[in-house]
Amino acid sequence: MIDVCLLGTGGMMPLPHRALTSLMLRYNGMNVLVDCGEGTQVSIKQQGWSVKPIDVICFTHFHADHISGLPGLLLTLGNAERTEPVTMIGPKRLEKIVNALRMIAPELPFPIRFIELEQDQESFEINGLKIHAFKVQHNITCYGYSFELERAGKFDVERARALEIPMKLWNPLQKGETIEDGGITYTPDMVLGAPRKGIKLTYCTDSRPTDSIVENARESDLLICEGMYGEPDKEEKAKEHKHMTFYEAAAMAKKAEVKEMWLTHYSPSLVRPQDYEEQVRKVFANTIVAKDRRTTTLLFEEG
Repeated sequence: MIDVCLLGTGGMMPLPHRALTSLMLRYNGMNVLVDCGEGTQVSIKQQGWSVKPIDVICFTHFHADHISGLPGLLLTLGNAERTEPVTMIGPKRLEKIVNALRMIAPELPFPIRFIELEQDQESFEINGLKIHAFKVQHNITCYGYSFELERAGKFDVERARALEIPMKLWNPLQKGETIEDGGITYTPDMVLGAPRKGIKLTYCTDSRPTDSIVENARESDLLICEGMYGEPDKEEKAKEHKHMTFYEAAAMAKKAEVKEMWLTHYSPSLVRPQDYEEQVRKVFANTIVAKDRRTTTLLFEEG
């Protein structure tokens, strides 16, 4: 399972009840942060979660509303006596920009590992969680991210017995390990059925609608997507500033056949985004106009 908390839903500038953009995932003891706008630490505390276990920070791009909360977060991690490394993933110049922001946090008790994205699409696997970065269309280089947990097929006890596989090997085979025992090599496919449906979450902000978003979000259990403007007459402004309206995001969600979409990254002028929820649901029924700290747990399907 993956715990998901949309820490902040604001774009450009924070409001009294709307922190800037940030998302946090928890999986198997690992914590992943996506973007770190102003107010991220406060939202984490209000949620009752902790900053100390953050292992990976993914940045979509380097506009201030997506990274301005980082220096304070790093100081908090340092004050918590963290010593484990933190991995940061983001567009080119990531290391240079983070080090510039660290002028107020020059000494940290933990190392930072930088992964700079250079291709249109790049993939990584960290502690069993697959992270796929893909370019979107903003006025500077910007990436969306998909996070996937794959799920192996069911363990076939009868098949394992028929093949006379020692019981001591069942657990590692179920975990996908290949084992040699008594001169015989045992592989997971000998005892596992066809792979089952996993969990997929896609996050995209600061972009015009693109085919890359649709393809990478396809059949996601949850798509979290920017909706800068809810007013129906703001499409031209969205095009000018390389952002999206609620209705453009909903059309992509429908095309990508996602289960549910949360809108985020609202313009400061959009004081009551929930006023447009009924209207946008006419485009994609499973749309949620999210508020700060909206939380869910994504589970594997039964079976």
